[in-house]
Amino acid sequence: MKYISTRGGDEPREFCDILLGGLAPDGGLYLPESYPQVRDRLAAWRGLSYSELAFEILSLYVTDIPAADLRAICDKTYTAQTYRWSRDAAKAKDIVPLTTLEPGFHLLELSNGPTLAFKDMAMQLLGNLFEYVLERRNETINILGATSGDTGSAAEYAMRGKHNVRVFMLSPDGLMSPFQRAQMYSLREPNIFNIAVRGMFDDAQDIVKAVSNDAAFKARYKIGAVNSINWARVMAQVVYYFKGYFAATSSNDQPVAFCVPSGNFGNICAGHIARMMGLPISRLVLATNENDVLDEFFRTGVYRPRAAAETHVTSSPSMDISKASNFERFIFDLVGRDAAKVRELWAQVDAGGAFDLRGTPYLAALPGYRFVSGSSSHADRLATIRAVWDRHRVMIDTHTADGIKVASEFREPGVPMVVLETAQAVKFSETIREALGREPVRPRELEGIESLPQRVDVVDASVEQVKAIIVGNC
Repeated sequence: MKYISTRGGDEPREFCDILLGGLAPDGGLYLPESYPQVRDRLAAWRGLSYSELAFEILSLYVTDIPAADLRAICDKTYTAQTYRWSRDAAKAKDIVPLTTLEPGFHLLELSNGPTLAFKDMAMQLLGNLFEYVLERRNETINILGATSGDTGSAAEYAMRGKHNVRVFMLSPDGLMSPFQRAQMYSLREPNIFNIAVRGMFDDAQDIVKAVSNDAAFKARYKIGAVNSINWARVMAQVVYYFKGYFAATSSNDQPVAFCVPSGNFGNICAGHIARMMGLPISRLVLATNENDVLDEFFRTGVYRPRAAAETHVTSSPSMDISKASNFERFIFDLVGRDAAKVRELWAQVDAGGAFDLRGTPYLAALPGYRFVSGSSSHADRLATIRAVWDRHRVMIDTHTADGIKVASEFREPGVPMVVLETAQAVKFSETIREALGREPVRPRELEGIESLPQRVDVVDASVEQVKAIIVGNC
């Protein structure tokens, strides 16, 4: 399997080469040359454990790591001990248990890992892949990332103490929840560096892209990426769509709908890829919060990223994003993998503009990809959190609430709806208190995490200031 850039300016590369690089040299994102077709394998896969299923799917995309080594990496990553925070301890061995709220309406638990967020599902794998490849190449890497909440802690917990790896993680100063900040800033490992940027998440993300596009700096300081611009993240997330499908159905002919809270489009992009591989997905329901750039596109065909000043600060902060990094991957498929067209569209986006597909064959082709979308507000989140708690005694976080609210608008008779749970409620205590008048449940080991000493550098939204921190710690 070889990988190509969405902008067409790079030679096809193997997996281990793109694993360490993040963005392609031409500024595009990597995708496989083709999507493996697996419809005829569903019966054989249905009864597999999570680690076994991960190996079967990842081995289709990773052909430059020996099969025995890849299997060992999957077995090391996906253990019940690592993903142990299920609301039903008896289901922990499932890694991603399915919770049925009512017949045909389910939650897929993806937040049972070390940082209580779905990002752990891919990030733990990424940490083990990085360590494996770096040791065999006798190389080091400096990971530069940006987080609106959960990616940063998942990356740091996956990379803490790893050989030959440093992590420089940018976050918007003061805009994550206290629990999220504590998870990141309280880490004491010497290979972890937290940088709070005065601005929004998009400002931090723009800095990461600018540093990654500085070819000389990137090469000299061996800059890599763990944000969802890294293909391995998306690849790993494909696995749980298959696992969720098997859990929600009894027949491989039965379609399923997935609803995905979406900010950077990485999580739902994995669902798009699973459908392209042949998984019977009837609908991919995209849920946004007040930052509804993606919802606007799927309703109108206009992709109009907002300036940082136009981005709303909301109670589902991990989706306070107005430039969806992974959206380029989907558009590449939508325009028939025409890299020249992608370059044309993203030249408009990178210049601060928008693009409009109305009146084009591309918009006419959009329904074939089975996307629908909707948005949610703070009032919607509060009402949904209360309703799910009152009816089912299940406590959900704010992003999952956005998903449940939008999913309820797109249910199809006879088609199971699976909402991807994104995080545990404790990460957003303030809103849980507002909705339910009580503190959220948290694992005992994480009691008092907010009172631990914290270590973070606060900087302006400046590429040069971030570069100086990297240089000073290498």
